[in-house]
Amino acid sequence: MAVAQKMLQFMESSSWIRKMFEEGARLKKIHGDDNVYDFSLGNPNVPPPEIVKRKLQEIIAQDKPGMHGYMPNAGLLETREAVSAYLCREYCVSISGEHIIATCGAAGGLNIILKSLLDPGDEVLVPAPFFVEYGFYADNHGGTLKTVPTRDDFSLDIEAMERAISPGTKVVLINSPNNPTGQIYSEGELRQLGELLVQKSRENGHTIYLVSDEPYRKIVYDGCTVPCIFNYYADTLITTSYSKDLSLPGERIGFVAVSPYTQDISKVVGALSLANRILGFVNAPVLMQRLIVELQGICVDTDIYRRKRDRLVSSLKAAGYELVVPKGAFYLFPRSPIADDVAFVRLLQEENILVVPGSGFGGPGHFRIAYCVDDQTIERALPGFHRAFARARSTG
Repeated sequence: MAVAQKMLQFMESSSWIRKMFEEGARLKKIHGDDNVYDFSLGNPNVPPPEIVKRKLQEIIAQDKPGMHGYMPNAGLLETREAVSAYLCREYCVSISGEHIIATCGAAGGLNIILKSLLDPGDEVLVPAPFFVEYGFYADNHGGTLKTVPTRDDFSLDIEAMERAISPGTKVVLINSPNNPTGQIYSEGELRQLGELLVQKSRENGHTIYLVSDEPYRKIVYDGCTVPCIFNYYADTLITTSYSKDLSLPGERIGFVAVSPYTQDISKVVGALSLANRILGFVNAPVLMQRLIVELQGICVDTDIYRRKRDRLVSSLKAAGYELVVPKGAFYLFPRSPIADDVAFVRLLQEENILVVPGSGFGGPGHFRIAYCVDDQTIERALPGFHRAFARARSTG
């Protein structure tokens, strides 16, 4: 057989997000683009801030010798120093450019982290619901993903985490604001988690690393803030990207930041830099590295997403849906009106509405709505959400 058996299995169980996106393309051919309401993919629809275009044009116009050439695998020094200077202000922690690795987005960051930290068979613990690609990333580097339930409001269940940690646990991976729930983990939760990891690292005789995936860090609402994990546990790494806050998902630019308190930090940073090269990334895209030097702290207008959230929340609640109002990101994760979330997603498809079943995120009985779409899509889809709910209740 030409294709690896594992890849065939992965293809069979591959992301529901992409499956629904492909279904949307099929329906649009039948019904037309304006009559299909696609909430399946977290692809930002808010344009990048105007300064992004202006700064990129300035960089290209410079045309300096070697500006498109190779650089250290960790990234351009000026980029890493710009990021670290911003993080010093943002996180109130002393972090240098040596602690930063420029990456091909947060996904590239997660892969170099897991490549650097995991030995074969090591466990990666993740609170559920979770971004489905985490399982593939752990497998890429010989690890095993192990899920831990969260509370009804999707906040961390520290007691469940304590029960789940085993001698084989090497990484605890969190995502806040969370995809798919929009939940933000509080200072209290992170403090308890940090204390737990200190205790369990001591009991296990090896370091358990805390990794935070933060591409939605700046997409927050209602005055909420995202606490910095560096303040609650020493052996931590953050990975993030500019995909959401600058609406640049296709440019694949992000970074990993290693807490300055991490044990053997020079070895960790060295491993990350080497992983960047040997995984084939080599280095993050150079034009984007030059761009973000001058764009630290810049973000799209998050009030646009907040208005979309509020419109959906009010209408869905009026229809009878149960949901936790998200504090960040641009997803809703309502409870399905029937136990079978996949069956309910099919009911929504009959209304030409495309969402993703919660089962695909380890959150059965729910479904995900990515509301990073234009307002017209939301307004035209609302009657279909109401009809699907009524049908599910009448037949379920």
